[in-house]
Amino acid sequence: LSSKMAIEGVTRLNQLGVNNIEFIPVYPGMKEIPKLDFAITPGERRYVPAFVTNVMDIGARVLDAATVVEIALKLNLEYLLEQTKFYDYFNSIADNSYNFNLLYSRSIKLESQFEILISILDEGIIAINEEDRVFAYNPKVEEILGMKKNLVLDKHAKEVLPFIPFEECRKNLYEIKSRLIKIMDTDISLTVTPVIRGGKYIGAFALLKRFTDEEYKQHKLRIQLLNRGHKAKYVFSDIVGCSQSMKKAVDISKKMSTTNGSILITGESGTGKELFAHAIHNHSPRRDYPFVAINCAAIPDNLLESELFGYDEGAFTGAKKGGKLGLFEFAHKGTLFLDEIEGMSANLQVKLLRVIQEKEVLRVGGSKIISVDVRIIAATNENLVTLVENGSFRKDLYYRLNTLPIKLPPLRDRGDDIFLLFNKIKSELSGKFILSKEAEKAFAQHNWSGNVRELRNYVEYLTYMDIPFIEYEDLPPELKNNDLSIGKSKSDEKEKAQFQFIIKSLGSHEEDYKFILTQLYDATKRSSSIGRKAISKQAERQGIFLTEQEVRGILLQMDNFKLVKVSKGRSGTKITEKGIRFLYEFR
Repeated sequence: LSSKMAIEGVTRLNQLGVNNIEFIPVYPGMKEIPKLDFAITPGERRYVPAFVTNVMDIGARVLDAATVVEIALKLNLEYLLEQTKFYDYFNSIADNSYNFNLLYSRSIKLESQFEILISILDEGIIAINEEDRVFAYNPKVEEILGMKKNLVLDKHAKEVLPFIPFEECRKNLYEIKSRLIKIMDTDISLTVTPVIRGGKYIGAFALLKRFTDEEYKQHKLRIQLLNRGHKAKYVFSDIVGCSQSMKKAVDISKKMSTTNGSILITGESGTGKELFAHAIHNHSPRRDYPFVAINCAAIPDNLLESELFGYDEGAFTGAKKGGKLGLFEFAHKGTLFLDEIEGMSANLQVKLLRVIQEKEVLRVGGSKIISVDVRIIAATNENLVTLVENGSFRKDLYYRLNTLPIKLPPLRDRGDDIFLLFNKIKSELSGKFILSKEAEKAFAQHNWSGNVRELRNYVEYLTYMDIPFIEYEDLPPELKNNDLSIGKSKSDEKEKAQFQFIIKSLGSHEEDYKFILTQLYDATKRSSSIGRKAISKQAERQGIFLTEQEVRGILLQMDNFKLVKVSKGRSGTKITEKGIRFLYEFR
């Protein structure tokens, strides 16, 4: 204890607001000690004179917050100040450094928020100070670089992270954007941003992302933007068939699915080309990425271009604000199925060829080249070789698409597969009927120009006829066109001629007839009936303008032809078996 310490003690008491008492500093070695009966001592009772009757011991002197922080900074141990015991200590001491404590508390709070923020980010972050020493290093960058935080924190960046261009950033004072570097055979996207305050460089931040992570994130975002659930629905086990030709097609498809080459699936309409495309995608390494299908013949040429390649904002009148991603971008890393490829115009064929060759897309009205990785599966029911020869399909595109050809057999060449498919479809539709021998023979000998699609139509027709045992006479007219001993009956020929007459006489009411018959047919499938009022309301919902009176007139005409049975009251109107046959012919 010295005179200086005693004077400091008095000064501190005054600073704390104890100004109503006159303090006299007393210390060992003092020549004349005043005769006072009250003494205050900071834990130093042994120095209090014996004649003092009242002694207040205020305890040992403590270090204030400023002193503790200064010691921590000198020893590079400032991270310890965030621990709970230091908070408790600072709160327990009487201190007149209110402003300092407030600023220090804010600083600690901001630092904590900064630490939380960089720890939850899905990007690697490294921060250095003005001395190029690392002061922030989040968990994601530990994962990317494989270097633990304790090995780099407070170290000079040039020593521990020489592959990050902090020096270049400091020297030129500009941001280094999206530079691709390779670390341990991994492609890393890197951005380095300088931090400048008052024209002075005070540090820099580096953002690191694995290129594969960024690709996957983009894929997930594309799926959300597309919001159409573009996923392949079928696998090879969904393909029904035991014929040798079908087994061969499946085996070839499985082998081709593991490659990245373009596939061209050929076959007649209804042979299952889209089913095979789905299965190939689901059997390929791209199965976890989008499967996007588009029919090239069903969309006008100008719309097809914007659908496939996308467009930039302002590319044309009515273009969506912000532009639109094309299907090539949505299908990135996945598969794009181009059905009826022969329907694509010559202009689009050129653009498609470029995308396949260069793996790059240029949006309509855009100037930015976008890299895409898409596997193309094309399908056609036309003979592309013939189209190439007559100049309606580009030869170079044909050979690009035909890298891996798959030809699907028609149903008429698949033998017993007809009845395998027949039973599967009948089961799906809950059909309860049985075919007679003659009806079965008609199925076996039919030409099946519409293939599986045509077969489904016939099974559906027979299901809703609700006849338990199907004779030859109960079959749809087209199935009775076979060269069988039974042949056609005169009544069948007469009915078909009548149907053709009715169709020709409809004129502008053709679509109205088709709509009304379809509504009646759907009601029959539900085992119910439907009246003209309900038909008129359904037409209105579908944007068809048919008044109740117009429906009544058409139903009466149909009743005259015995296509429907009009009943009074609540019974409504029902389609007849003849009406079902007429609707089938109509379609």
